[in-house]
Amino acid sequence: MQNLALKPDQIYLMKNRTLYAVLMFVCIVGFWLFENFYTPATYSKPNGPETNAVEANLLPRSTTGEIVEHSFYTLSYSEPHEQAEWVAYTLKQEHLTYDDRERPYFIEDPKVSTKSADWRNYRGSGYDRGHLLPAGDRRFSEQAYNETFYTSNISPQNKDFNAGIWNRLEQQVRYWCKKEGELFVVTGGVLEEGLPQIGDEDVDVPRAYYKIVMKGSGDNTKVLAFLIPAEESQKPLQDFLVSVDEVEKRTGIDFFEKQPDAWQSRIESKVDAEGWKF
Repeated sequence: MQNLALKPDQIYLMKNRTLYAVLMFVCIVGFWLFENFYTPATYSKPNGPETNAVEANLLPRSTTGEIVEHSFYTLSYSEPHEQAEWVAYTLKQEHLTYDDRERPYFIEDPKVSTKSADWRNYRGSGYDRGHLLPAGDRRFSEQAYNETFYTSNISPQNKDFNAGIWNRLEQQVRYWCKKEGELFVVTGGVLEEGLPQIGDEDVDVPRAYYKIVMKGSGDNTKVLAFLIPAEESQKPLQDFLVSVDEVEKRTGIDFFEKQPDAWQSRIESKVDAEGWKF
């Protein structure tokens, strides 16, 4: 009769295989828990002074009443669309540094009363987590950089659009800032009814994005407004210039509501690219 007893080396090998299997299982479970439940601490300073440089008289009207002020930008959050209807910020020459920053996690915005959408809504959707305020505009400090990774500052964007014409526009804005000084910028997706949605929280996917850029003050104020379909294009940026009135019509947002009526009529009704070098 054949001896079925296992040899010591066979027993040792079986124990090792069992141990490896258990360790592999633990690693897989741990990775899954990390990916699905880990959230780092807030990026804001809970007791620090606000350093937001956005002038209140330049802020657009909030159609939702959910205005959130971070240290380096202000936004109006739309809960039905699970993203900001606008993000407003000031861009200065001293902001444009090339500091090497470690890319942080995307996390929910702790200042949004209903919580901003979880980043996991984007996973597997085929859309980029597109910044509205670019992280590249906030490399001058770790806090400023990290704050751009709140999910209230992102919107689902086609990858080619995000890396293409939208990125070209962001670079153009930096060029203007380097050459001419301080700018005021307000940007966002065009949030409408019936948009495609992604994720468990039904994050809307805008079909178009806008960006409004202002330089100067008083009689020397100049404003450009861009309205761009959310798809890659090789057309020059000038082809997407529209009046501020046109963006207001598409979005339902009053962008310079605190400015005098005469100022708004002069600035918002026309497209004037004179003095802007492309």
